[in-house]
Amino acid sequence: MAAFLAGLVIRVATLTLPGTEDVLVWKTWSYGASSDVTSIYGVGGSPPRRGVITWGTRNTTVDYPPGTPYLLAIVGRAYRAADPSFADSALLTGSIKLLTLLFDACTCVLLWALASRFAGPRVAAAAAVGYWLNPATLMDGAVLGYLDPWMTAPALAALVAADTGLALPCGAALAAAVLIKAQAVLVAPVAALLLWHAAARRWRSFLLASTGFAVIACLALVPFALRGALPNVAQGVTALVRHDMLSGTAANLWWLITWMLRAAYAVKDLGRWAAWTMTVRILGISRVVALGYPNPRLLAGSIVAVAGAWAFFRAHAAAARGVTPAVIVAAGAFAVHAYFVLGVQVHENHLFLAVPLLAVSAAALPQYRATLAAISAISALNLFLFYGIGRGFPLPPRHFTVVDATVVLSALNVIALWHHAGTLSATCESSGRYDRASPGGSG
Repeated sequence: MAAFLAGLVIRVATLTLPGTEDVLVWKTWSYGASSDVTSIYGVGGSPPRRGVITWGTRNTTVDYPPGTPYLLAIVGRAYRAADPSFADSALLTGSIKLLTLLFDACTCVLLWALASRFAGPRVAAAAAVGYWLNPATLMDGAVLGYLDPWMTAPALAALVAADTGLALPCGAALAAAVLIKAQAVLVAPVAALLLWHAAARRWRSFLLASTGFAVIACLALVPFALRGALPNVAQGVTALVRHDMLSGTAANLWWLITWMLRAAYAVKDLGRWAAWTMTVRILGISRVVALGYPNPRLLAGSIVAVAGAWAFFRAHAAAARGVTPAVIVAAGAFAVHAYFVLGVQVHENHLFLAVPLLAVSAAALPQYRATLAAISAISALNLFLFYGIGRGFPLPPRHFTVVDATVVLSALNVIALWHHAGTLSATCESSGRYDRASPGGSG
């Protein structure tokens, strides 16, 4: 209880911190959605017109799936009732972050429920506390105001339902997660494999899960379809895959390549020392192509797909041999980590989803505790080095490591992924001793 109160105090104390520039985006979306949520992507047009939301001096478009605007519409309408002028304020910041706090608390409860199935309630309680007080968790949602906990709560609900064999709720919860943030699609194979190993009638369960997913998706999309805005929604959401950057301040392989390319081309003007120790900035994919290099999107996407397929294939085979189903959750954590390290256009907060998945994995598989600690530290440092504690506060120094500290962190993250792969491989090769009736005895 003391740990929970400590985490709650930190979250309440940081409710009005301004967060990153993204928080201003959430505010703008909440303003637009509170008036007419079905028009925020634009309506009609051939090609579809891109909707632009204007709030004061800010103009922005929407590139998240409809679940996020729906939730922001609730926040915006509540705030509009308190302030009809919809002025920017600490109250508006706190209102959005309060919803994040509630989703974070739900994630904590669902993490405990899932970990309990693999490791028993006492170990699961420790895992939940570890998530609640995790620096990566606190930095992402409470301090900087990202919306990742909005996604992780329904994603974990889908996994709990899947491991319980409740196919319809599993599909519905998974749809809710994907409709809030597209990255939740990385959880879909975890849910599918847990359901496969838990359900007595597998194909019937998959049909029910698909039905649950389709029902929630239709409920979310029908209002846009009736408005004639469905093509506009598709155009807005697919903009996510067109971001023009090798790495969106994610400490990963492509940030290392960004550093190498920028430094190599700057040597002539700055000299070797200044070029290789300068502060690294985002590099556009279009610029890379203009320099004569191939477009890395296909290569990066293929590598990520192969890494994910390898992880899930190994985990499925291990679970079939009797290794704890927690290994499937561990494969999901690896898939998220591989996407973060090897994918292009990845942003600094996209490692967050691995943290609750690793917390569940570490509860059942002690060998994952070091991986959980490492990924949590990398995630928290990635956020802190680039954004400190948010707008209006001094940024931390990045040259105490001589070479930009984000480059050093990126190299460590690549090494961590290699170690993560080894841990998953060793776990999948372990002897099967899992007894669902006595989860504490997992292999």
